[in-house]
Amino acid sequence: MANSLPTILIVDDTPENLSVLGELLQSSYRVRAANSGRRALQIAHSIPAPDLILLDVMMPEMDGFDVLAELRSKPATANIPVIFVTAMDATEDEERGLDCGAVDYITKPIRPAIVLARVRTQLELKQARDLLRNQNTYLESEVSRRMTENQLIQDISILALARLAETRDPETGNHLHRTQEYVRTLAQALQQHPRFAHFLDDETIDALAKSAPLHDIGKVGIPDYILLKPGPLTPEEWVIMRTHAKLGSDAIALAERDATGKVEFLSLAKEIAHYHHEKWNGSGYPEGLVGDAIPIAARLMSLADVFDALICKRVYKSAMSFAEAVEIITRDSGSHFDPDIVQAFTENLEQFKAIAETYRE
Repeated sequence: MANSLPTILIVDDTPENLSVLGELLQSSYRVRAANSGRRALQIAHSIPAPDLILLDVMMPEMDGFDVLAELRSKPATANIPVIFVTAMDATEDEERGLDCGAVDYITKPIRPAIVLARVRTQLELKQARDLLRNQNTYLESEVSRRMTENQLIQDISILALARLAETRDPETGNHLHRTQEYVRTLAQALQQHPRFAHFLDDETIDALAKSAPLHDIGKVGIPDYILLKPGPLTPEEWVIMRTHAKLGSDAIALAERDATGKVEFLSLAKEIAHYHHEKWNGSGYPEGLVGDAIPIAARLMSLADVFDALICKRVYKSAMSFAEAVEIITRDSGSHFDPDIVQAFTENLEQFKAIAETYRE
């Protein structure tokens, strides 16, 4: 039962003063005593830590101000309330003590009723502060837990939507993971590039990687006889196939409209879905945009998507070697792809190879 009582550390170099304070407090509190500043610091760092310290100012070697400064400098003792107990009663001494971080100031000779009242007040304040600190810690932990949970739900939902499109084309099972990591690799490689630095901060790169799996969500609207056709598409079928870009961006736009606030990754996903088949020279679709008019997110996705299509088997083609795919990407720099993005690609071939191996079919 005694261990549940608040612990008070009394510090004084005079044994008589320790005895007087100890007898006054011991009936209501767990009392520990120290006859020097050094010993007081040792006890303050022990377990259980004091809930309150009554600290004499005038002590040899290390006075009360030095002890208080040391207590405040260490995280483990910084929040222990300290009441100065001293024979000094000059206003400037009291002000100095309070400025140093003492919570109260009691003058000698002590008056028992005053000491007990001030001790009780400071212990109640400490209890309230501890309760508030514990509540804040719990709330921060709960907010963090729920944000992590919501993030996980969001990520799973994105992949579930993307998988909906993938179920139409079972030969590309790990395509989502590969292209996601390709986009992340390119974005990180270009983060300090003068043409891309304004756009590619850490938050945007995370949103880009999250958005990438939705690039072909519009394929759910393409008939199987076109999507899974083993041979070349007719001109008429190709017109239908190309509509998947707008179908995807329109679907994401509807989700964006239904959101209660702006969702960054949806904005990027919409750009990626709509424009990832545009080409640097303007010969792409659906808008025929040229150069920097193509959103950066879509330019990154374009290279990632084409590279993955080249090295993987499809119903209409066999897989190319890594070297053949690199040669095609490099050759199409400045025509199909942004030249700076191609350079980032060629400078990170080992990482692309590792991603392809990690998520191989």
